[in-house]
Amino acid sequence: MHGLAGVKHLLPVARLTSVFRDPGGLAPADRLARRARHGENRILESEGRTWLALARDTAGDPMIWFLVACAVLYAALGEITEAVTLTVALLPLVGMDLYLHRRTRASTEGLGRQLAATAVLISEGTSRAVPAIELVPGDLVEVSSGEGFPADGVIVGGERLQVDEATLTGESHPVDKRALPELPTGTGDVALDSVYWGLAGTRLLTGRARMRVALTGTETLYGGIVASTRGEAHVRTPLQVAIGGLVRGLLVAAAVVCVMLALVRLRQGQGWVDALVSAATLAIAVLPEEFPVVLTVFLGVGVYRLARRRALVRRAVAVENIGRVSCVCSDKTGTITRGALAVDTVIAADGVGEAELMILAATASRADSGDPLDAAIIEAATSRGLTARAGRVAEMPFTEDRRRETAIVEADGHLTAVTKGSPEVILAACGLDPTALAAWVARVAALGADGKKVVACAWSAVAQATEPARGLRLAGLIAFADPPRPGVAEAIARCRAAEIRVIMLTGDHPATAAAIARMIGLGGAAPRVAAGEEVVAALERGERGAMAGVDVVARALPAHKLAIVRALQAAGEVVAVTGDGVNDVPALLAADVGIAMGERGTRSARDVAAMVLLDDDFQTITHAITEGRQLFTNLQQAFTYLLMVHLPLVATATFIPLAGYPIMYLPLHIVWLEALIHPTAMLAFQAPASAAIGRSPPRRSPRIFTRGEWIYVLAVGALVMTAIGVTYDRSLGPANDVAHARTMGIAVLTLSSAAITAVLARLGTAAARWMVALTVASTVALVQIPALARLAHLSPLHLDDWGLATAGALAAIAIPTAIKAAIDRRGKRVDR
Repeated sequence: MHGLAGVKHLLPVARLTSVFRDPGGLAPADRLARRARHGENRILESEGRTWLALARDTAGDPMIWFLVACAVLYAALGEITEAVTLTVALLPLVGMDLYLHRRTRASTEGLGRQLAATAVLISEGTSRAVPAIELVPGDLVEVSSGEGFPADGVIVGGERLQVDEATLTGESHPVDKRALPELPTGTGDVALDSVYWGLAGTRLLTGRARMRVALTGTETLYGGIVASTRGEAHVRTPLQVAIGGLVRGLLVAAAVVCVMLALVRLRQGQGWVDALVSAATLAIAVLPEEFPVVLTVFLGVGVYRLARRRALVRRAVAVENIGRVSCVCSDKTGTITRGALAVDTVIAADGVGEAELMILAATASRADSGDPLDAAIIEAATSRGLTARAGRVAEMPFTEDRRRETAIVEADGHLTAVTKGSPEVILAACGLDPTALAAWVARVAALGADGKKVVACAWSAVAQATEPARGLRLAGLIAFADPPRPGVAEAIARCRAAEIRVIMLTGDHPATAAAIARMIGLGGAAPRVAAGEEVVAALERGERGAMAGVDVVARALPAHKLAIVRALQAAGEVVAVTGDGVNDVPALLAADVGIAMGERGTRSARDVAAMVLLDDDFQTITHAITEGRQLFTNLQQAFTYLLMVHLPLVATATFIPLAGYPIMYLPLHIVWLEALIHPTAMLAFQAPASAAIGRSPPRRSPRIFTRGEWIYVLAVGALVMTAIGVTYDRSLGPANDVAHARTMGIAVLTLSSAAITAVLARLGTAAARWMVALTVASTVALVQIPALARLAHLSPLHLDDWGLATAGALAAIAIPTAIKAAIDRRGKRVDR
């Protein structure tokens, strides 16, 4: 099959010039000298770091220190409940960071363990098993069927060699290999076709190979993959940046305003107690602990929702990043396709039925060969209730020079040769007339153009148990394919409707990749396919449009995938990368969201990924994006609510005392208000995701709100502040009735909170309806029940007071909302 055919790797010829023709291998003294020069064949040194080092890594998270500071400050102010709440919220964050750092190190160690642990070394004419880390360039090793290659090297001997390179290329088809007849001339690095290479991390499926080691340790292709997994920084998401900036700004403003308020109250002659109470009250109101706590809660809800959708989130912030995704770079094998060869098309010759063709093909196949084509044929025959002919007396295994496999079976004293293999070889041996031969060649070409692997099958009576060279009777053709997973085409269509770009990155042949792309609707009827080497070369030349319009990148090596992901990110895309093999690890790490397959994925891919699809279903990706975008909408509504309520709360707590009026809020009032505000922000804005993929949040902008949304927030906050101030001043009256004025201001604020919740959440969830009802009911109870009112230093209100407070609250949210809706409608008309 295609494999990496056509792809070349650099061979340091000088390392092998003196030993290439030596069948006996290196002498021990020569091996020691080479080990001193090149080092051990070790992919990755263990860092040996302790949990203390992990704790230092975790302590570098600024959000954790902010929560610690808030908890200490609340404890110092005597607000033990708030301090305990923040401390509890801190524990999962610390645990998550510790777990993440631990798994990152474990993943790189796991990558190293996937190499062959031992190797059969030929030294001075004798073979013996040695640890793979002892191998040096120039060593001669022998690899048997089912074993892994312990290093990168040149194959110098072996027949019928097929290799599983899925861990490096992602390709499900077996890859043919052959021995290198002559060492290239030259003194430096010479490009050598991959058909002659045995690569560390890959597995020999058929035959027995002899390989001359050329590259060891981190010089191997596999070693380069592992090296790229190290040093990847954990970048904070845009939402974390935005919240961090908002929190820092509010903390600075809080400190300045609290000090200023205390000094002003002292100058007004109110005394130290009044000044300290005013400053402490304002500090409790201003401290923005809700924002990081709400973010943590919402991310946790997102993780739970994605788990119900069969997507396991390993890093909670991936729930936010998945909502920002604008480009999905998907591995083909095992992600878009099933990841296993299957019989796709059966074309029987005239006079031969499909059943007879499958029986003949099964007869020429061996269940123990390790060849995926043999396994697919036998599985297809068994599923049809067919079995191979009995009486096998001889077999001629597949070799590169013959390019076919033959079985000799005996029945009733007669011998029959049944053979299958390359269509060119089999058709030539059948003696077809030119017209018939041209028709069969055209069928083979058409199947190959669709990216399918094709074998021909024929048979002939023979006098003795030898393989006939000609005179065969053609039975037909069998085509194999790695078919797309069900639902992938629909998932890609949903991505396209949501303006999410999908790019297939595969190590497969361009024809195979293009055929799969057409099947799933990627790029329409004529998807644009580019070779990985060409794309990367264009990127290195500075061509910014190298990926413009590209639907499929074929022949993509790990380094190519990594360069493509980084180029897309540099162009402003938020990139999700899916994959299941070791070859996908660098791209998974570099991506904004790395998504590994849970069923077929290697441990290394799962360990470095931010998200794991438990069902390996591409559709789950669209569900995850939908949930991520809904999370952003929910968070934006929760933060809008917090700002709309906190801005008037902080403003009135600041400016009313600064204007010389009595203190409006006591610490008890702030605690009660926060007891309403906190659960409302966390519970009322948890709308479920819809079936369609929603509006995308800003890609990489560290902004929670657009300019228009900020104007809306500030307008509502200003109107609520005005309503509170006006009703407070009016209710204070000539009698200086502080309790009545305070009650009116608090009533306006809580009723505004209920109105804002109803408008933003649209009362779409039971939690939103309950929080609105609870806010109104608790306010009425606290004010109208005399005993409670006295404890809270409030006074019961009359009906006209409630009417005024309700009108002020509704007007404060209704007027800006109506104006915003009109502007939005006008903008949509302009867009159309």
